[in-house]
Amino acid sequence: MRDAIQHLPASKIRLVANAGLGRSDVLPFWFGESDEVTPEPVRQAAADSLARGETFYTHNLGLPELRAAIAGYCSALHGPVAVDRVAVTSSGVTGLMLAMQLLLDPGDEVVAVVPVWPNLTAQPAILGARVTRVALRPVDGAWRLDLQELLAAVTPATRLLLVNSPNNPTGWTLSRAEQQALLEHCRRTGTWIVADEVYERIHFEAGRLAAPSFLDVGTPDDRLIVVGSFSKSFLMTGWRLGWLVLPQGQMDEAGKLLEFNSSCAPVFVQRGGLAALAMADTFVPELVGRLQACRDTLLDGLLALPGVQVAKPVAGLYAWFRITGEDDALACAQRLVAEHGLGLAPGSAFGDEGEGWLRWCFASRDPARLVDGLNRLRGALRL
Repeated sequence: MRDAIQHLPASKIRLVANAGLGRSDVLPFWFGESDEVTPEPVRQAAADSLARGETFYTHNLGLPELRAAIAGYCSALHGPVAVDRVAVTSSGVTGLMLAMQLLLDPGDEVVAVVPVWPNLTAQPAILGARVTRVALRPVDGAWRLDLQELLAAVTPATRLLLVNSPNNPTGWTLSRAEQQALLEHCRRTGTWIVADEVYERIHFEAGRLAAPSFLDVGTPDDRLIVVGSFSKSFLMTGWRLGWLVLPQGQMDEAGKLLEFNSSCAPVFVQRGGLAALAMADTFVPELVGRLQACRDTLLDGLLALPGVQVAKPVAGLYAWFRITGEDDALACAQRLVAEHGLGLAPGSAFGDEGEGWLRWCFASRDPARLVDGLNRLRGALRL
């Protein structure tokens, strides 16, 4: 095996989850998904496709009608996005890996904003790139980016800036001004930006359809790749369907890599994606409303517990919190699941910056489950 693969750390979220899987008494909040099933129209569209026998290969870049629908969806949120800039991928994480493969050679320098979902920083490492981490920090009850620190870290030697906003796990979200500053800086340094924006619709600011996107400020010629996914906004985590928005004229290269990685996304899964986009205007705002109620239930409960530090997330699916005196996140999470049936993700799974923190996914069809979880945490704290 390659050294880079042998030295990849195992998922600490899985270490905790594996200890609780199969136990009926465990409340699982460790993974980044809702316990609601995919909407019926999406499931029916896939079933109808299978009934028609649509089980064959299709175009590497995706069904033309799905690419057009994604382009229309992005354009409605962020301004014109041409269909010839859109590629369909077999999951958002596959889209991220394709972006890395398009851009990175061994030894290239990547700058990443952290803490972050570990796949994002593992992918450059798998390809032999070097990752420099710039950490978010809690300031006045919210997570903040030191923009000047990040700008200083991105130099002409930096091949790629990797930004996940809205951020998993903290819920931090770039402002439009920060995006503009980063884009202008990267234009000067010749640095590519890969923007993981899979949580853009899970955003709780009143009057906004989506979080600020690099598509709002970028041009078709910028060195910018934006990654999207059906997983979070349409309750389609298990479907493995995503997309890339690439610079103008980059489709041939993307098509090559799609062929060599997955060939194409399954047709019946893409039919489900079409059905999801057709109901986006009504379904997504209703989902976000339910998620906001869940967020508020969990945050109110956590803030009421002595010794708990938590910032209110403006986006995403997670409460990111720490407990006074609990400095080993993995040990804490393992104890919570073993002794109290409460399944949370250890913050150390997201890098050293997350040590001592815990991530709680609040996406639930029944807020009473969150209250039950809070009571179990209260019991663990002996309150």
